[in-house]
Amino acid sequence: MKVAVVTSNRHKAAEIADYFGTLVEVMHVTMEIPEYRHNDVGEIAYKKAEYAYQALRCPLLVDDTAFSIEALKGFPGPYAAYVLSTLGNHGILKLLEGESNRNAYFETAIAFATTQGTIHVFRGRIDGTIVSPRGDSGFGYDPIFEVEGQTLAELDRSSKNQISHRARALSLLKAWILSGDPRMP
Repeated sequence: MKVAVVTSNRHKAAEIADYFGTLVEVMHVTMEIPEYRHNDVGEIAYKKAEYAYQALRCPLLVDDTAFSIEALKGFPGPYAAYVLSTLGNHGILKLLEGESNRNAYFETAIAFATTQGTIHVFRGRIDGTIVSPRGDSGFGYDPIFEVEGQTLAELDRSSKNQISHRARALSLLKAWILSGDPRMP
């Protein structure tokens, strides 16, 4: 099966391609998609998939990710990409100076559009803590997000793809594909 992965982030497309291996042929498609606003990343991913499907008319997936920090009352949440591009990891660490609660989580919603344009949303979450930057792999917040003693940036892509929020959402999508649901392309 061929699936267009619609994202401007080549790292995400590579992670998704690695995750599916030979089960799904991933075609990385970069396109401008409006920045939908909602507190729920599932709703954002759904709207992005609708928009992308109207343009491409083929099976595709898009994702949206929230990065929520307890001490900041869930900030930056679904605005994680914008906050990363404006404040960066250094800015997040600055906001947390003096805070003892460093708990945070990533939540990814993957919206999959079938050949017919029916959209299904799959979610994954990973909990961790915010730490000083460590590691050279990954991207985005990976160097400051620790899970079980290692930051996501300290893991190779294969290890990260076994535990990440995106991997958890992808595993639900993969199970659905393998189930032979008649609504599949």
